[in-house]
Amino acid sequence: MEPGMTPAHSPTHNPAQTIDIIGAGPTGLMAAEQLSASGHHVHLYDAMPSVGRKFLMAGRSGLNLTHAEPLDHFLTRYGTAQSWLEPAIRAFPPEALRAWAEELGQPCFTGSSGRVFPKTLKASPLLRAWLNRLTASGVSLHTRHRFTQCSAAGNHFSTPNGEHISQPAATLLALGGASWSRLGSDGAWSHLFPGTVTPFAPSNCGFVPAWSPEFQTRHDGTILHGIALTIEGHTRRGDLTVTQRGLEGSALYALSPILREQLAQHGQVTTTLDLRPTLTITQIEERLNAQRPRESLSNRLRKALSLDTLGRDLLRDATPKGATPTELARAIKALPLTLKATDTLDRAISTAGGLKHSAMNEHYMLHTHPGLFAAGEMLDWEAPTGGYLLQACFSTGLAAAKGITHWLESQDSAIRLTP
Repeated sequence: MEPGMTPAHSPTHNPAQTIDIIGAGPTGLMAAEQLSASGHHVHLYDAMPSVGRKFLMAGRSGLNLTHAEPLDHFLTRYGTAQSWLEPAIRAFPPEALRAWAEELGQPCFTGSSGRVFPKTLKASPLLRAWLNRLTASGVSLHTRHRFTQCSAAGNHFSTPNGEHISQPAATLLALGGASWSRLGSDGAWSHLFPGTVTPFAPSNCGFVPAWSPEFQTRHDGTILHGIALTIEGHTRRGDLTVTQRGLEGSALYALSPILREQLAQHGQVTTTLDLRPTLTITQIEERLNAQRPRESLSNRLRKALSLDTLGRDLLRDATPKGATPTELARAIKALPLTLKATDTLDRAISTAGGLKHSAMNEHYMLHTHPGLFAAGEMLDWEAPTGGYLLQACFSTGLAAAKGITHWLESQDSAIRLTP
């Protein structure tokens, strides 16, 4: 497929085969579209009563499909997985994903941050149109079918009516990671492939600060707006929200791989919090000095810098009583924030870990299981929020579908050449 082509435009050459796709999130749905457009009989299985549940959850705050930044920079967002994800993403890049959504009747726009959204900002209209297309193309959908194992007899499923066994020509696993298990991604499949799965870890997740329970309860629900977090030379800006569980926010999510690694090594990690990243130390000091000397410190910080109660309390705990404007300014620009744990795996937006790249060939087929392919978030990669997660799910789903077609054609050729 040429870059920019949507799945339904793919040519078809090989004779029809029956293919199982297990997992009906965006990865599995994209693969189903590609394979059905190639003339195959596609059976799409999902453990949940309805499909795309995590996809719909992602769309609640505005469905961020992908990102409009230059592709070469876009690809760096996948870190150590860039080298092996790159061919799939280049074959179905962000502009192709946007064109695909618009072909489904969902025009898109690019926000000021470069993130790409459907104009409706919702996942449900896109999912409805997508499912209608798949149904029209003959894809058979089987819900409440929980995959339990693959054996010589075929793919085994637990269903409300007992065990079901299918015997397809090829299978694609699109089983997701291990977060938001109530939506279907519980990582329970990992025990089926011993020795080939990197343990799951939370990514794009919240963190637990080293605060007293009283401090955290007092500020529950408070948002620190427009701050910057720095660790090991990496700085990210955004908001931080205090919850009963800890701290959440885009700046933490973006730094989660580094923070998680430091926590694993040292048990805790201290970041630098800049409460006013748009101001210099000198500018902050000048604003503080411009306040009336008789004002309380709390009022001076509120009036000069619009620091809310949480910001003032953090600053008070980090500076000595009677701190000078210079000392306060330096603390505002570099406030220590110690984190002692990640939030739970199940509450993470996404997960690191999963099926190792080394367990597959370049077509996403498992070395140990000919005819068995895997794609999406169940693979061992991670990326920040901003459209990168969904893009890789779509792109690897399409790449694995093309891998299935390639493998089936090679099998068919081998049969024809056998005397």
